Amino acid sequence: MSEAAVSTRTPGQCPVARAPADAPAAPAHVPPELVLDTRFANGHTANDLPDPYTPADVLRDPAMPRIHYFPWPTSGNQHGAWVVTHYDDIRRLYEDNDLFSTEGVAQFQALAGETWPSIPLGIDPPDHARYRRFLNPWFTPVAMKAMEPRIRAIIGSMIDEFAAKGEVDIAYDFGRVFPVKVFLDLMGFPFAMFDQFLAWEWDILHEPEIATKAAAVRGILGYLRSFIAQKKAAPDETLGSYIANGSIEGQPLSDEEVLGMTWFLWLGGLDTVASTVSQMFRRLAKDQALQERIRDNPQIIPTAVEEFLRVQPLVNSGRKVKRDFEWHGVHIKAGDWVSAFNSSGNFDEAQFACPHAFDPERAANRHFTLAGGIHLCLGAHLARRELRVLLDEWFRRIPQPFKVRDGADTTVMPGLLSIRNLPIEWKAA
Repeated sequence: MSEAAVSTRTPGQCPVARAPADAPAAPAHVPPELVLDTRFANGHTANDLPDPYTPADVLRDPAMPRIHYFPWPTSGNQHGAWVVTHYDDIRRLYEDNDLFSTEGVAQFQALAGETWPSIPLGIDPPDHARYRRFLNPWFTPVAMKAMEPRIRAIIGSMIDEFAAKGEVDIAYDFGRVFPVKVFLDLMGFPFAMFDQFLAWEWDILHEPEIATKAAAVRGILGYLRSFIAQKKAAPDETLGSYIANGSIEGQPLSDEEVLGMTWFLWLGGLDTVASTVSQMFRRLAKDQALQERIRDNPQIIPTAVEEFLRVQPLVNSGRKVKRDFEWHGVHIKAGDWVSAFNSSGNFDEAQFACPHAFDPERAANRHFTLAGGIHLCLGAHLARRELRVLLDEWFRRIPQPFKVRDGADTTVMPGLLSIRNLPIEWKAA
């Protein structure tokens, strides 16, 4: 929506259009005036703005309903959801486990007729804590410190391959590859599956046809069952083997528990850091002063990474409502879904001063890019470590300023797998 369209509306008029006639139908209890077209804030609409997430600012307009209904499929489901867009409401959604459930979140496996949950995300308390305790040792800061030499070696060797060339497609040839290499090493997946994994994931997350999604789900689940059988037959020191042969409180994991964990880690391990890298370098390539500030002050890399995460909220997560209740005057029923538009909440002026001003030294940066509450991203420490090592290695190995190649397309789909190609260049030494 243009600034002119917003500025000419009458006082109290909602600044966002209602969903079009061809949108999926909303449940009968949803007021028609609250069924709005906010696809632009949910990763459905590409743009080429310096900050791709600014369109979502309109969701915090005083005339915008505090809660609205998004009728299109979201959160891995094939139905719509209520939407909250303010920081405090999103925090409640993530932290109020008595009212909101993760049952069915990211349940793409249902497309293949599977009924087991994604573990641990799809598990509520108290069982959730058992699974997190089982997996946490692999993702603690101590574990990440032990992994850092391998992460640094992968990143360093890849940068050295192109540093002297003065150019690289940072999205396709680098960002798409290095975090997946780290993840495949961690799990024990063969690198030979790299392209097939990414093809399956693209179909699951981005292809609109349900049949295409379902075929990809069947493909990866067939592979994972074979992989688990191999790890049971020949255990090793990888996380994949640890899960396949695992037990909790002396009780061996069931086949569905093993598959639920392995599937969930596969789904979450391939693209979040890759998408973050692409958007991070897009911002850096367009801001020479920011490059110089980080290059000359490497001690700010940890806070800079946190700020990159904040301004690039890739996923708008959802929760299932456990009982009827009223929220900001809206009647919400048990079984309804509520989606947190982190694409808006991460820029809430009530929480972040000058939210669109990129501050690489921003303090108290409690964003929702990695979700929140007990379901805070399991791989949060790994993602942060990868990004910190990347910036450190990049500026040490390529100290020259870089920019987007003239004429290159810098369009972004604000969400996962958001930039397919981003050629950048610098004057090689």
